[in-house]
Amino acid sequence: MAGTAVRGRLNTWLTATVGAVTEETARARTLRLEVPEWPGPGAGQHRAGQHVDIRLTAEDGYQAERAYSIASAPGEPLAITVELVDDGEVSPWLTREARPGDLMEVRGPIGGYFVWEPAFGGPLLLAAGGSGIVPLRSMLRERLRADSDVPVRLLYSSRSWEDVIYASELDFADEGVQVIHTLTRSQPPAWTGYARRVDKEMLSEVAWSSSDRPLAYVCGPTSFVEAVAAGLVALGYPAGRVLTERFGGAGP
Repeated sequence: MAGTAVRGRLNTWLTATVGAVTEETARARTLRLEVPEWPGPGAGQHRAGQHVDIRLTAEDGYQAERAYSIASAPGEPLAITVELVDDGEVSPWLTREARPGDLMEVRGPIGGYFVWEPAFGGPLLLAAGGSGIVPLRSMLRERLRADSDVPVRLLYSSRSWEDVIYASELDFADEGVQVIHTLTRSQPPAWTGYARRVDKEMLSEVAWSSSDRPLAYVCGPTSFVEAVAAGLVALGYPAGRVLTERFGGAGP
């Protein structure tokens, strides 16, 4: 019966109403979606790291759909964070046009591989390139929601400080979460952090020792994910404990 329920969710499009809209950067925004039939607490609830399909329908009936990571923790209202893709079919409307009260369709939650819950333990190494921070933010919020003490290091690669999504939220006072930024194209005056793409040397300075048996989640453009995953394996991380999710586009 559980399998039937999952298949039903993946075959069913639900109507979603745009609620609160938060401008994260000049090119990215978070949309809270009100979905009365969205799975609530219990077995059907989404898991940190999953994604949803979003479908838009034009007045002439043309439809376009894309997958977006869930930005909210399990138990929180469903939210997605979308970064503009200049030649995209869906992201321009979501990042420029969508307003509270607008309608779209949503299907999911989807995915069972790139997920984390407190019972999985840690320590956690999270590595994000650009909008790859979105599912990792869900994991961080789930950690806080569950009052977990799993230690976390987040390595976040962005083109500039203005491109950092969730900048204020990632300013953790929690000693159990350490956030390390690298800005690859431009840096603020007096910047003392990393200023290059993630490489093996950076990973050797930031990552947990492989002897700690860390669990790593890496999300971002394909080139970023491949470089980070290969670097971690070279540092002794078992390949099975380096979970990856990637999308197209240039790396940060």
